[in-house]
Amino acid sequence: MIDLHSHTTASDGQYAPADQVALAARAGVAVLSVTDHDTVDGIAAATVAAKALGVRLIPGIEISIIHNRRELHVLGHFVDPTNEELARHAVALKAERDDRMREMLRLLATVNVHVSFDEVLAVADGAPLARPHLARALVEKRLCGSVREAFDRYLGDGKVSHVMRREVTAEAAIALIHRARGTATLAHPGPSKVNRLEVETFAKVGLDGLEIGHLDHPPSQQEKFRTWARDLKLVGTAGSDFHGEKIAPDRQFGRVTMSADELAALEARRH
Repeated sequence: MIDLHSHTTASDGQYAPADQVALAARAGVAVLSVTDHDTVDGIAAATVAAKALGVRLIPGIEISIIHNRRELHVLGHFVDPTNEELARHAVALKAERDDRMREMLRLLATVNVHVSFDEVLAVADGAPLARPHLARALVEKRLCGSVREAFDRYLGDGKVSHVMRREVTAEAAIALIHRARGTATLAHPGPSKVNRLEVETFAKVGLDGLEIGHLDHPPSQQEKFRTWARDLKLVGTAGSDFHGEKIAPDRQFGRVTMSADELAALEARRH
């Protein structure tokens, strides 16, 4: 099995990189990409664990972009984790994430929902702050019953405490990934409500792939995205978007995959 989308404690996942690789291996994953949000900090530990378990580890990242006033995500695969520009991007985003989290907490307080910055830091345990950390804090304080409920009520796009991220364009994110010798793939176009014209726009500025196999994509939607990929000469990819059962219980290893030929086609497009 080939899984090109997963998150560790280096960003907003539940498991440390080595533990996550072990979970993937037990689920039958032979090729895994760790694609933490805006950081490659988990790659080194994941690579060591993967070698010990006979798993091929593809270094990755997931970069958040703003397009038409909403947040979308671009996956970078085969990136060089020692690339200095990627490191600078991570440092800049960490500071922005801290400021964004404080504003989200302020907005929550306006509707009488109170979580402290330190409580979110404790959940994050050193990882760059992200909405799932706040969602888990809300669950731990029994202010929400689940991470999904926290997003539906407070944290999702357009909800009371949603704060827009610093604007990074698709073109800038794709170029950054390419300069790090990677390939750029648009993540989960289904839940992100991406239309074909937008994918065409991204393809014109260098997009390499389109994530087709995702647990939030029903078969009919996967077929539509496969047609888009074929027409736009993009490589179709697949990934569980694994975060851990406490965060996303429906996204498990071993439930989506892609072909070895598709993986080879993606790798052939690396820069």
